Amino acid sequence: MSLFNRFQGIFFSPQPTLKGISEKPVWVDALIILLIVSAVFAYIIAPYSSQDTLKAWKDNVKLQERLGKERYEATIKSLENPSQMSVILRTVLWSALGLALGLLISSLFLLIIGRLVSTEGAFIAVFAVLLHANFIDKVFGNAVRLVLILTRKSVIQTTTSLALLVPKADFTSTPFILLSQIDFFQLWMFAVIGYGLSFVFKISTKKAMVIAYSFWFLKSLLYIAMLFLSRLFLG
Repeated sequence: MSLFNRFQGIFFSPQPTLKGISEKPVWVDALIILLIVSAVFAYIIAPYSSQDTLKAWKDNVKLQERLGKERYEATIKSLENPSQMSVILRTVLWSALGLALGLLISSLFLLIIGRLVSTEGAFIAVFAVLLHANFIDKVFGNAVRLVLILTRKSVIQTTTSLALLVPKADFTSTPFILLSQIDFFQLWMFAVIGYGLSFVFKISTKKAMVIAYSFWFLKSLLYIAMLFLSRLFLG
């Protein structure tokens, strides 16, 4: 199955597409596409992300006390005038590496959970399914987010989640943090992952959906904890 057929199949006929992928896992071209798209997306939004961070850090007395005046001022200066190299390293390199590492770890956890209900399936098949399902969130989802970010000129206040229901809420507020985890593209992606896992582990679609959304729930709890810690750090 060609890359194009797999790409469009994830959106329009996910079950037969994922059945083919589970039987003959292909992943290199899908990974390359995701890494390129992720790097380009991160590079384009970098100026808006830096401005958001600068607004959160500037004139933050508690943060200045915690970091020390010298380190605080150095950080503010780097945010106001970032070097081209730092932008490239932060966006292109770290976003690509972070995505690749996250996909590998996620695949491993899904395999471990799957092993609780089945003796079938292999890591490479889970990895291939996860990569192709991420076309939904990392390609289509980020394309929508990019339009919103360019329109609003802000990253932290841009969302494709239920946080849209609280448009005036600050991004550090509890309602925004909780609702931001219920992202439309993420929910769609995990449904597709569920279909794929049913073929990989040779289990019912119902069981596979439980595995997929259980992982989504655990991942969301981790992100919520990290966001609350970040709020404490910013004071």
